[in-house]
Amino acid sequence: MGQENRVSLPSFYGVKAGMTRIFDQDGKHIPVTVIKLISNFISQVKTVEKDGYSAYQLAYGEKREKLVTKPVKGHLASAGIEKNLTRFAELKLSDADGENLGKELGYEQFPSDTHVDVSGVTKGKGFQGVMKRHGFSGGPATHGSGFHRTGGSVGQHTSPGRVFKGKKMPGHMGCKNNTIQNLKVAEINEDKGYILIRGSVPGAKNGVVLISKSVKK
Repeated sequence: MGQENRVSLPSFYGVKAGMTRIFDQDGKHIPVTVIKLISNFISQVKTVEKDGYSAYQLAYGEKREKLVTKPVKGHLASAGIEKNLTRFAELKLSDADGENLGKELGYEQFPSDTHVDVSGVTKGKGFQGVMKRHGFSGGPATHGSGFHRTGGSVGQHTSPGRVFKGKKMPGHMGCKNNTIQNLKVAEINEDKGYILIRGSVPGAKNGVVLISKSVKK
């Protein structure tokens, strides 16, 4: 797609492909996360006059045609998008322009050394105890102790007579939205379809992540 049919926005969606390492000029290795670049299109433009706020709706996640429902096909067709995209998300911007409807996102705002915030769903760990979930040290491992990996007492006296909300206890761990701020872009290669980000990012392999320009830089 030509440059005239692309628009550069401060956020886009990609797919986490895994981790590797690169080497700098001094021979030091740098751990990086490989993000696969996928097609992001503007499938709808929200305006203050019509919707009460200004935003772009982004479409991504291409699948086979038979897996796309007719309502979604019609929605994409109304925006002039030919690809079979199945996932949608909104990006609030105060200057959303209706002229950008149907355009593909470019990556001009993400050259090397750009600071980015990366959001994703963390790996699900299931039901875990307090040592793994909260880093408790646990009890003695020997000498007949019956206190090894439990959380200890959570009780109160007659007053207040309840367990306070937020008490660190066993429970479901992971599988929640998380954002790591101020990571650095190590390299971006549109021809080969990847971007390298220094350090680790939330989520499992093949998970979708949102990459945005840092708000605190």
